[in-house]
Amino acid sequence: MPAKPYNKQVDENNILLLRDILSELPQYATIAFRGIENTTSTRTRLGYARDIKTFYEYLCENNPFFRDKTPLDITTEDLSRLEAEDIEEFLHAMKLYTKNGRTYTNGEQALKRKLSALRVFFAYLYKNDRISSNAAEKVDMPKIHDKKIIRMEPNEVADFLDNVEYGSGLTERQKKYHEKNKVRDLALLSLMLSTGMRVSECVGIDIRDVDFDNMRIKIVRKGGKEAYVYFSDEASEALLEYLDERKKLIPEKGHEDALFLSGQLKRISVRSVENIVKKYSLTSVPLKHITPHKLRSTFGTELYRATDDIYLVADVLGHSDVNTTRKHYADMDEDRKRRFRNEVQLREKRTIKP
Repeated sequence: MPAKPYNKQVDENNILLLRDILSELPQYATIAFRGIENTTSTRTRLGYARDIKTFYEYLCENNPFFRDKTPLDITTEDLSRLEAEDIEEFLHAMKLYTKNGRTYTNGEQALKRKLSALRVFFAYLYKNDRISSNAAEKVDMPKIHDKKIIRMEPNEVADFLDNVEYGSGLTERQKKYHEKNKVRDLALLSLMLSTGMRVSECVGIDIRDVDFDNMRIKIVRKGGKEAYVYFSDEASEALLEYLDERKKLIPEKGHEDALFLSGQLKRISVRSVENIVKKYSLTSVPLKHITPHKLRSTFGTELYRATDDIYLVADVLGHSDVNTTRKHYADMDEDRKRRFRNEVQLREKRTIKP
């Protein structure tokens, strides 16, 4: 019996985790999440549920009205009594708080996601007449300040991949693992840098998804949509070398189809790829915090530089809205303006006779 597709395994795992969280919340929460099932992914719903559980726990621990209650005791009537200020106090507290002896912080994006979760949840309850007042809709979204996009320059990419291939900047302990995994790591990271795919898309690739005849790979985008990305000749060489090694491995049951395997011979995880990128970038690009997403930004930047086509970049990266792409690469537009500053000629050049 063939193994389930990776994205299906992820969805099933998310559903189980979601059920665990909802079991600690009132029954109407389960009904609400069932109501938004057709318009959200399992990953989104799981994130929403975690944020709503955090909100309920905050109310029970900090709001005087809820102090004698547990999250399971909070009724829809209780939610109807909440004011916008209650939610604003929650968001303010989430910027910095301590739980079980550990300190947590949330930046602008994280606070925005928490408020988005509450808005969706309260909106469903209000629309279906389960609450009489919707406090969440009265709270303004946190202002998101633009941050400089971190990406690698071409010389840094070369240093990064040299480190992957030769391990020159690694510790003695790291070099032992490097010799075992360098072919896999070079194939994986070359592929990410030559396609701009998301790390979740990369770990989900099966061997049968790779098409060398057309130099492309089938991936599953966010939301479950299938798409093809095209890889470079350099990435093709690294992939072919890895596949020769891959044929000699005997994967664990259920992981036979996975392209990239971990040291435990299971499908490599997102966390493992994050650690791999961190390991090689710390010595090759020490002044920049490089993550798998930064590899994606690096690819997008070079593609935009080469083509000047923001719509192509958006399509290749899988952005549903070109404005998302434009926002990420706005600083590149200044380079384009500078390059084309002499393209509009006002007067024909003439030789002035003395």
